[in-house]
Amino acid sequence: MILKYYYSLLFVLLMISILGCSKQKALNTNVSSPSGNIIIDFQLKDNGTPIYMVQHKGKTVIDTSSMGFEFQKQAPLVKGFEIIGDDIKSYNETWEMPWGEQREVSNQFNELIVNLHEIEIPKRTLNIYFRAYDNGIAFRYEFPEQEGVKEVIIVDENTQFNLTGDHTCWWIPGDWDIYEHLYNTTKFTEIDAIAKRDHPNLAQSHIPENAVNTPVTMRTSGGLHLSFHEANLTDYAGMTLKVNKEKLMMETELVGSDRLGYKVKRSLPFKTPWRTIQISEDAAGLIASKLIPNLNEPNKLGDVAWFKPMKYVGIWWEMHLGKSNWDMASGKHGATTENAKTYIDFAAANNIGGVLVEGWNTGWEHWIGFEDREGIFDFVTPYPDYDLEEVVRYGKEKGVEIIMHHETSAAPRTYDQQLDTAYALMNNLGIHSVKTGYVGKIIPKGEYHHGQWMVNHYRRALEMGAKYEVAVNAHEPIKATGLRRTYPNAISREGLRGQEFNAWSIDGGNSPEHLPIVAFTRMLAGPIDFTPGVFNIKLNPYKKNNQINTTLAHQLALYVVIYSPIQMACDLIEHYENQPAFQFIRDVGVNWEQTKVINGEVGDFVTIARQERETGNWFLGSITDEEQRSLKIDFNFLEYNKEYEAIIYHDGQDAHWNDNPTSIDIEKTVINNSTTKTFTLAPGGGLAISLKLKD
Repeated sequence: MILKYYYSLLFVLLMISILGCSKQKALNTNVSSPSGNIIIDFQLKDNGTPIYMVQHKGKTVIDTSSMGFEFQKQAPLVKGFEIIGDDIKSYNETWEMPWGEQREVSNQFNELIVNLHEIEIPKRTLNIYFRAYDNGIAFRYEFPEQEGVKEVIIVDENTQFNLTGDHTCWWIPGDWDIYEHLYNTTKFTEIDAIAKRDHPNLAQSHIPENAVNTPVTMRTSGGLHLSFHEANLTDYAGMTLKVNKEKLMMETELVGSDRLGYKVKRSLPFKTPWRTIQISEDAAGLIASKLIPNLNEPNKLGDVAWFKPMKYVGIWWEMHLGKSNWDMASGKHGATTENAKTYIDFAAANNIGGVLVEGWNTGWEHWIGFEDREGIFDFVTPYPDYDLEEVVRYGKEKGVEIIMHHETSAAPRTYDQQLDTAYALMNNLGIHSVKTGYVGKIIPKGEYHHGQWMVNHYRRALEMGAKYEVAVNAHEPIKATGLRRTYPNAISREGLRGQEFNAWSIDGGNSPEHLPIVAFTRMLAGPIDFTPGVFNIKLNPYKKNNQINTTLAHQLALYVVIYSPIQMACDLIEHYENQPAFQFIRDVGVNWEQTKVINGEVGDFVTIARQERETGNWFLGSITDEEQRSLKIDFNFLEYNKEYEAIIYHDGQDAHWNDNPTSIDIEKTVINNSTTKTFTLAPGGGLAISLKLKD
């Protein structure tokens, strides 16, 4: 009996010992999304290399992918790990956008934190945070404080994304300076970013690897949609994704600094940006997702009521058409006091809140084409023919805000020196928004627009703006990564091939499919200052060899489809005179209570409806590529048992983006939430509808 008890006790102690050891030396863990439809598996290989996999509804969407870093003056951090801890937590919150596509945002996810430790000397530690959402996943690295290591200098981040097939991809080259490329539609194995980089309009580009920029969107053979990006890009280099066609794999390729010789330099402790994958069974779900802003910290600025979402006109398009110029020496200076007042009068008469004035300040004679552009621009001194204070006074009298413009000519050190003074001037004048620009190769030589050094510069501009109650609309920017949640004065940015390419590019401008791709790629990152609203589609008499490659109805629909809290009516104001279709621009909202993505396919078409805050009115926009198509719209998103006065702006029967782009029909009717209608969109066409609640 005693012997039997002894063996039983020995067995229990042995099992406790085995279970204890197995817990200490666990090689895998996982976390699932709140609904359980997405699972992230994390493991260590036999050599201690961290790897992860992602499943969606039981099917692998990201296969075994490794993670790690290479440094200057330190051994790589890629293997030899053990798991010393893991923890899973659940989060469910709702936060409010001070402005945006919707008022309330749900942020629900499960988070797994894995604590790793090197078994051998130098015994460094690394934490990895995984978040599983019902519409995607994200992960980031944390370098905690540790003995003997004060900072790391990263020369490569080796995060892999192993695909499960040769997916259809919508991509632009992994350019270190600009995002102003047309999108390509190819299989993954057909991506060739190097071949796409050489173009006379892209003189400042630098693309050292066959890599793609993010967001890059894909569709699997089974119809699942994936979009790869990053969130909360803070004090780190922007990420491109290097393409390995043979292995069907992407790997992080951070933007570097030739001047400094590395990618990232950070003091410990710190966290990297989130690496994100949005996952949706249809294309529409990608747009509906708020994964990117959800991965950023809450609002740090508090009430930003000093910024008002608005439509604006301005002294801008006339420069691209050649009617006027930015500089005085040309003899065609556009930014005069008289011209600005003309735009203010137009804005005041047409429910437009702002006027942008480019070319107002000294320095434009030497802003581009010169090697040394430091010190060229003065951001507080106007040209003699522009009375800044009088223009601002006149605007206030008319209820119109002036939008400041700061073109840096890619000389950010000059801008840094004047930031405080320039933003203080805006604050003193009651100007609450600025459009910044960074055209050209970055000075100092060896830095790039999307490297760590410039990422920090763009952040300084945002923080200075917050200090002086100024909102920033950045052009030639770093990519949007959801920071608008943390800094809601980051209102919009360019970061794509914009409308101006239609006016002066030599390759025929933006194709009709451009924006039906942008809606499912670049727009997933955040608001876009695309500057829609061209009515003079053929650009006569200014640009006989150029045109806008859409119909007029398509231009109207962009005010709903391409989101921004500031929307420009970019055409010359004389082109809006006696145009019944301009009523849609007068009426359309810019700040939304909620958004419904009705339908869409990447690169083909997209239909979006948005409800305006305060009024409860709805606006709908639909655009198509070069193909004519019929779309059935179900208006069941409207409030039950309410009637809406609808004004429908649709392509005329003979409309065509090239042959007859201005053919448009305008109809009035009554619509309720049981209404369904089928509309025909012309090649390159569109549909815009305003829906106002009946009294």
